[in-house]
Amino acid sequence: MRRLPPLGALRAFEAAARQESFKLAAAELGVTPTAVSHQIRQLEATLGLPLFERQTRKVVLTEHGRALYPAMRGAFDAMSEAVETVKRKPARRVATLSATVAFTAKLLVPHAGSFRTLNPGWDLRLHASDEAVDLQAGEADAAIRYGLGHYPGLTCVPLMTDRFAAVCSPHLPVRVAADLAAATLIHFDWGEMASRLTVPTWRTWAERAGMLRSLDTDAGITLNDEASAIDVAIAGHGVALLSLSLIGSELASGALIQPFGPVIEGWSYDLVYPTGAATRPPVAVLASWVTGHLASTFSAAAQPRPAAKA
Repeated sequence: MRRLPPLGALRAFEAAARQESFKLAAAELGVTPTAVSHQIRQLEATLGLPLFERQTRKVVLTEHGRALYPAMRGAFDAMSEAVETVKRKPARRVATLSATVAFTAKLLVPHAGSFRTLNPGWDLRLHASDEAVDLQAGEADAAIRYGLGHYPGLTCVPLMTDRFAAVCSPHLPVRVAADLAAATLIHFDWGEMASRLTVPTWRTWAERAGMLRSLDTDAGITLNDEASAIDVAIAGHGVALLSLSLIGSELASGALIQPFGPVIEGWSYDLVYPTGAATRPPVAVLASWVTGHLASTFSAAAQPRPAAKA
């Protein structure tokens, strides 16, 4: 614990010692000479030592004052330099974009580096969460949301419409729909979102495929996030009903295949931000990056893909 005299008294001492005058020190500090004299007398009383010899036209440091002055001068010079450095350093500019965990991992993270290339001086913060953040409260500057495309109080910019299909590892012996009877089905638990949207399920898929009576649509492996469901499918543990928008790179590389239909139409991905906030710098740079640089990525993700040939 530091035991120091009042900072104001030390500051008055340093200025008076440097100026060799209470009057000039007072002018520098914006106080009266009497105030400076009082602070220095208070400091001398605290130390129990005289620091100045009061002469007619100036003040002169005593032996004790000369011993104290260099340290005080160095300390106040260091503080002044630190303050100036902080003032010169521009504040960091950060843009925060929120999206679901899977969307962030599959469609934003691979392109994160381009944000800083296109926006020098800006930092990007990706907030991955399957819970909708409160944009009005400033939890993020903008978000990419999946749903009906109607968000009260928010400006909504459509990005792409999602589509779902049965996919699996090419190493699984699944090439026609009938092979599903012997396969493990991988399910994604939509949680709270299922109460607001008609979400794709294996039951919905089986109805479209005419397999509702021959397929146990409740059995299998259930996961509570899409990213994990994608990983389990890639690992070859079963057949998953996944968003084609999120697995474009896996389909392109052959890590996953779409062996057959049907394809189920989903809802839309939209960029959203508070209404009236389009000109806010962080919102503007995010909107430009998402709707400009990433537009081709979203367009490719939304394109229909032919089922793999048996």
